[in-house]
Amino acid sequence: MSIYDYKLPTPDGGEISMEDYRGKVLLIVNTATGCGFTPHYEPIEKMYEDLRDRGFEVIDVPCNQFAGQTPGTDEEIHQFCALKYNTQFPQMKKSDVNGENALPLFTYLKSQKGFEGFGKGPAALAMGVMLKKIDKDYKNNPDIKWNFTKFVVDREGNVVARFEPTADMAKVRACVEGLL
Repeated sequence: MSIYDYKLPTPDGGEISMEDYRGKVLLIVNTATGCGFTPHYEPIEKMYEDLRDRGFEVIDVPCNQFAGQTPGTDEEIHQFCALKYNTQFPQMKKSDVNGENALPLFTYLKSQKGFEGFGKGPAALAMGVMLKKIDKDYKNNPDIKWNFTKFVVDREGNVVARFEPTADMAKVRACVEGLL
């Protein structure tokens, strides 16, 4: 299977094929509206505005699996993002990214790029402490650990990078720009 074999549900009850993104550089991210990482919407939107004409796309998948930080309906989530962060990239239906109801696309992404750690710094340390309470074995499984985990896919459909929410957004942008 390749990334182009998957489909994602849209808020209107339809679905979008990943095939529609063939030849583009993608940033696929699970998002939340009430998370400490929610301000990541700002640099993600900036990347989208700056780079979409060069073949860059963002795929935003709202997810409520992490401390219930995305409680609204799809419409409420969209309104929040559009009003607070002026997001213009497509937003998918709120969905699970882990567990038995996880979107197959996220199961695939996790199989291609597993968890490699949160890096260094206060946010990384805090995430490690928090996750150890939730899952003592969190370091040894590929599951999405929290909101705003980002996967970068190249123009050929290869999953080339996974960035945890603690990653510096400048590094995410540099990775994307290097593929354009």
